[in-house]
Amino acid sequence: MRTSNPVLRADTFALPSTSGASMTIGGTVAKTAFFLLLALVPALATYSLAVRGLAVGPWMMAGGIGGLVLAVVTAFKPAWASITGSLYCLAQGLVLGGLSAHFEQRFPGIAISAAGCTLGTLAGLLLAYQSGLIRVTEKFRMGIFAATAGIALFYLVSFVLRLFGIQVPYIHESGLIGIGFSAFVVIVAALNLVLDFDFIEQGASHGAPKYMEWYAAFGLMVTLIWLYIEILRLLAKIMGRRS
Repeated sequence: MRTSNPVLRADTFALPSTSGASMTIGGTVAKTAFFLLLALVPALATYSLAVRGLAVGPWMMAGGIGGLVLAVVTAFKPAWASITGSLYCLAQGLVLGGLSAHFEQRFPGIAISAAGCTLGTLAGLLLAYQSGLIRVTEKFRMGIFAATAGIALFYLVSFVLRLFGIQVPYIHESGLIGIGFSAFVVIVAALNLVLDFDFIEQGASHGAPKYMEWYAAFGLMVTLIWLYIEILRLLAKIMGRRS
């Protein structure tokens, strides 16, 4: 099994169950819902502070750095996912709230639109996966893995260049090239959800340990947060072009 989500690895599902209880799809869904609600609390808090004109930059920076550290720890210690995954969602909520408020002040209504698109994409792809409309083959996995790795590398290079005052032209602008790039990234992020669905289904069918429900839910949250941010950027570019 392979997925382009860096925190969902095939070898983690191969770990033996010591408690006798096994991972289930229903349990993973419940824990994902819990993580979503957990992220919503700090997101609403920082959003509320930001729209009132209060500084949330330090909170966002702390959430971003803390979330990255917690993601790395969780990837290496799946059994800790119930705790580290919860802390990750709280940390990322700080980032999402401030980021959403930033875009909302420029384009009223964009945050709820992005959230709706994210949840709609999740539901639509889950239905397509369960109905067999989208089949996960090895070529499909490899294609999404390569695209995801390419996007990650591009973002890393862009970040390093920005530190030296160099901006990558067109990509981050609201022109057709920028919109096309963001649309491509949204599609890749969305298709990662399909790989996550398949990975979780395989883990449940192979009797992975019960705590892997937390880890799998954490992996889904990583993809969903990425998808929401990319949809937010895409909508901002589209609205910016229209204004």
